Amino acid sequence: MQLNGLIFTLPREIKLLIGAFVIVLSIGFYSGLLFVGETSSANPNGIEEHYLGNEDDEDAEVMRFKKSDQEMLTLVHNHILSMSIIFFLVGLLVSITKLSRKLKNFLIVEPFVSVILTFGGLYLLWTGVLWMKYIVMISGILMTFTFTTSTFIILKQLFQRE
Repeated sequence: MQLNGLIFTLPREIKLLIGAFVIVLSIGFYSGLLFVGETSSANPNGIEEHYLGNEDDEDAEVMRFKKSDQEMLTLVHNHILSMSIIFFLVGLLVSITKLSRKLKNFLIVEPFVSVILTFGGLYLLWTGVLWMKYIVMISGILMTFTFTTSTFIILKQLFQRE
C-alpha cells in the first residue's frame, strides 16, 4: 500500500475529522506548555526548583517543596502514556502525508525519543542528577518543534490539492 501522499485522496468527511482532531489536540498541547511556563519559569533552574523544591532559598518569592515519590511516579507515568498515544496518532497522520522518507521518519520517531528524555530526565533530575535539567529543556523544545512541524504539515496537506 502506498502511504506517501494518501492524505490528498481522503474523503472530505475524514479530512474534516482529522483537521478538527489536530486543532483540538494542538490547543491541549499548547495549553500544557503554558502550564509548564507558569509553574517552572521555562528555564533549567526553574525546572530544577519545581521538582526539587526551594526550601533552602530564603529569598524565594514562592515556597516550593520537593515532589513526593507518588507525585513523580504519577507525573512520569501519566505523561509517558498520554504523550505516546498523542505522538502515535500524529505519527499515523504524518505517515500519510507527502514528504521525503527521511523527514517523515524523523517526525515519526523523534517525539518518542523526546518523551523518554523529557520525562525520564525529570525523574533522574528528581533523584539528584542535576545536569538532566538541560536534557529535559532541550528534549522538550525538540518535542514541541516536532509537534508543531508535524501538525502544520498535516493541516496544510489536508486542505490542499496534490
